[in-house]
Amino acid sequence: MSNKIVERILREVGIKDLVERLSEGLNPSDLQSLLITVYKRRAELLAPRDLVNQYRHNRFVQPSQVSPTALLEFDRLAYSLLPPDFEPIELSPVAPLGTCSVMSTVSQNNVVSTIRNTEVCSDSTNVLALECVRRRRFALRDDASAPDRIKLCASHRLLRAQRFEGPASFSHFRLFGLCTAGCDEGSFKFETDVLTEQIDFYVRILSAASELGYKVKDIRVSVTALDERRLGILQTNVLNLLSLKYPSIAFGFDHDRQSGRGYYGDACFGIYARNQSGTDYFLVDGGFTTWTQQLLGNRKERLLISGMGSERMCVCFGNQVS
Repeated sequence: MSNKIVERILREVGIKDLVERLSEGLNPSDLQSLLITVYKRRAELLAPRDLVNQYRHNRFVQPSQVSPTALLEFDRLAYSLLPPDFEPIELSPVAPLGTCSVMSTVSQNNVVSTIRNTEVCSDSTNVLALECVRRRRFALRDDASAPDRIKLCASHRLLRAQRFEGPASFSHFRLFGLCTAGCDEGSFKFETDVLTEQIDFYVRILSAASELGYKVKDIRVSVTALDERRLGILQTNVLNLLSLKYPSIAFGFDHDRQSGRGYYGDACFGIYARNQSGTDYFLVDGGFTTWTQQLLGNRKERLLISGMGSERMCVCFGNQVS
């Protein structure tokens, strides 16, 4: 919300420290009770025509432009190609308040917060990270350096508050996300293993997409070494291996990438492809984060997250209307 709007509201109600009183002076349970009462009264003032107007004009409540059948078929393909040991889970529509802003550089203003101390899920990988932490904490009780890797995935509809421009950009959309958590195994082994595994998965999806009628051309994978000391091992243990396996696909470094710096650490990657009309699209984004380190208070923890916009895939490479 604009600071000018807040300043106007404070002048009108005549309570200069209203924001501080509500956000800091009340405990979460009391604030929740207050807001529930406020919104109950506001709902009681609404008439049927107000619902129709809201449905027409509120971008958050509009139905998806993509056929659910197309999304289900894409999910079927993705799940059939999952690497070994990845466990699909069905996430809740909401997550703990601060799930994105506390762990990363995302502003809470870009998230749809609820009056019940939760937020509508805006990034499933953050929630998958929380589930990884729950499982890692259980494993660490028995072994302080538990080596087991936790591999989770979810196909989930996300809602984001910021406005998006351009084709196949929506307020809410479906994302197929992966999350691999574990501990430092030395010599950057965990990182190169799981990075290769996740990139390989997305390449196989894009390569197999023709089975569903998608027109995917010129797939290219770019890796950015945010720590340049990792360039050599990323070249040898990730790019070279994948290039040998998929000689028709372009693998390389993107040294100029700026997006994700400060969000990702060590390394990140992006996967692009052209559709039938020759337009190049950014389809997959991923990288290493410090989220499990923060949540478990252990610098040895490691986490790789990634996601593919299945909605974007359906619109830009299939027969959906954009």
